[in-house]
Amino acid sequence: MTTSSPSPVVMTPLRVRMTLLGVMFGLLLSMLDNFIVGTAAPSIVRDLGDASLLSWVVTAYALTTAVTTPIWGKLGDLFGRKRVFQVSVAAFIVGSILAALAPSMILLILARAVQGIGAGGLAVGAFAVIGDLVPPRERGKYQGMVAIIVATGTIGGPLVGGFLTDAFGWRSAFLINLPLGALTMAWVAWTLRIPRVQRKAQIDWLGAALLGIAVSALIFLTSWAGETFEWLSWQTGAFVVVFTAALVAFVWWERRVAEPLLPLAIFRERSFTMASILAFTSGIVVFASALYLPIFQQTVQGASASSSGLLLLPMMIPVVIVSQIAGRVMTQTGRYKVFPVIGSIALTVGGVLLATMTASTPIALTAAFMIPMGIGSGLTQQMTTTIAQNSVQQKDMGAASGAVTLLRTIGGSLGIAVFGSIYTSYTIDAAPAALTEGSAQGIATIFGITAAISALGVVAACAITEIPLRRGPAADAAGPESSRVTA
Repeated sequence: MTTSSPSPVVMTPLRVRMTLLGVMFGLLLSMLDNFIVGTAAPSIVRDLGDASLLSWVVTAYALTTAVTTPIWGKLGDLFGRKRVFQVSVAAFIVGSILAALAPSMILLILARAVQGIGAGGLAVGAFAVIGDLVPPRERGKYQGMVAIIVATGTIGGPLVGGFLTDAFGWRSAFLINLPLGALTMAWVAWTLRIPRVQRKAQIDWLGAALLGIAVSALIFLTSWAGETFEWLSWQTGAFVVVFTAALVAFVWWERRVAEPLLPLAIFRERSFTMASILAFTSGIVVFASALYLPIFQQTVQGASASSSGLLLLPMMIPVVIVSQIAGRVMTQTGRYKVFPVIGSIALTVGGVLLATMTASTPIALTAAFMIPMGIGSGLTQQMTTTIAQNSVQQKDMGAASGAVTLLRTIGGSLGIAVFGSIYTSYTIDAAPAALTEGSAQGIATIFGITAAISALGVVAACAITEIPLRRGPAADAAGPESSRVTA
């Protein structure tokens, strides 16, 4: 059955920017809550207790984001990106209200899981809309805009979280999502007018369940092994078995189902696979930096919650600058491989420098060590999505966006789970007088590990094949069993 479509809206550069701005508000929502917890964490622990569960406030959010990302992508294909994007905003707002009202750490973690469900739709929806509206060769014209939003979220999370925590308490850091969420809903309703492909398809619920089991088992294993139970224990073995069995079953099923949640064929393209690996490794590094640098500044260097957010500026300003430079060069020349290579090297250097920090490291030196981290983030985060989308056919754009977002989020959640265990091992039994030293040693160890992970990213970036960037059009024609309708 076909549906007659109205005359298509002419997407001028100004209209594209106006449309993307509304979508970026949604991405900003999810990013703010990715980074807001770092500055609010000490206050949350003082109020709710259960410091050993703190990492789960971040991990629960990242885990549900990862698991639901492919589902949101498929829903967008079936029912239109606009409608699904608005539903994800609503889910995020509900989670924010629940987080602000949480009376205990357990309930806060559950509320963050609800937020993460909404964030999965915000992330994949934003990048899929960009992929629909802007072909890869033209992406550089808008990359500066996206970089500003990303930097605003990364800087604004700690700044807003710190200011609100100091002035009104940590609960207000979640309530701030309500007006921004309402603005996002209204802006998207007003501006987002993109064609959508309406086709007969089904959501791969079994694939989603298997993926969720595999990811959850991996996160639980890395969070609890060596802390809640020994590495060489039956619990560890059980999680390994569950993870392995679910992953094997997921791959087996995805190769056979008619509408796979994650089409494995896209991984046959080397550039896509390498970009996915780079997204995974850079996700670990960026999540770790956003969470543990504010903790280091507060617990070791004595900064307040609000000032620790401000102290992240040396890492965030380079993100905006290098992203815009890379975007302009990419648009003008069509060349892009050099940027993820330099970016992953910069992340490695930054990790090495931050690993040298001690309890006596001055704030100015920590700020200098953040600069290469900012350069690396600016040259890898957006570029990996562009490379991945350019490496697949247009019909697989949503799958490519979802896969890269999924792997970046899994990398972040996995890293935070492991790093949470490491940090706890250095601080849980420390006397108050030794807490500063233990915190410094734990965080230095974490950044030493990120340096090794970033080195793997360097290898992946060097293995990328520079495929010519598509100039457009941004959207395919519908297939024979499809019809375009205005979303």
